[in-house]
Amino acid sequence: MVKCLKVLIGGETSGKMRDAFRRLGHDAISCDLEPSDAPGPHYLGNYWDIAHDDWDLGIFHPTCTFMCNSSSQHIHIEEGRWDKMVASAEDFKRLDELPYPHAIENPIMLGYAQEIIGRGPDQIVQPWWFGHRETKATCWWLKDLWKLRPTNDLGPPLPHERAEWAKCHRAQPGPLRWKERSETKQGMADACAWQWGGGRATGLKAALIRADYEVTSLIGACRGLVDEGRSASL
Repeated sequence: MVKCLKVLIGGETSGKMRDAFRRLGHDAISCDLEPSDAPGPHYLGNYWDIAHDDWDLGIFHPTCTFMCNSSSQHIHIEEGRWDKMVASAEDFKRLDELPYPHAIENPIMLGYAQEIIGRGPDQIVQPWWFGHRETKATCWWLKDLWKLRPTNDLGPPLPHERAEWAKCHRAQPGPLRWKERSETKQGMADACAWQWGGGRATGLKAALIRADYEVTSLIGACRGLVDEGRSASL
């Protein structure tokens, strides 16, 4: 019998990553200080409350506000900003020291924060690797997991497409801008579930999901080859 993994998705409210694993038969739960936007198992609280429980896999999305490279203009002029960056980086390092296999996601990070953590990301991916016509560098710090591979490679965008694909960077100001910018893309969530969850689902439903995933991956690979040829001819 194939093992059902116990998976903790820390710092998620959308439920996309959690549900991607659950569709494959895994016992996945999301966790955040905010309620889940989608029905499903969700721990309302700090992920440190349960991070040391008996998990087979953890995927974490710690707050990036004070560590991201885009905040560099504030680090030396905003009172208290440096201390918040240090605290965030130390929290990140604690996550990276958890004993079970895990992946930690953040955008491009300040060098100061990476020095505290002790290392940079193992991989940087883009939404267009997974079927989304968008650009947003996503970094992954990995422990005992392999790097993600593209499943539906649509990019990189051609010069005339760059502005359209930069949706994340053109998001309108507002109280939910941070949430829209940080939400995991469905294609990436599905890729994480399959490639890190091992495609362990069983039965007819699982076979159909697996076939759809593999066909989509093949189409994406073929499209990537076509786009490479198109770019080379320009």
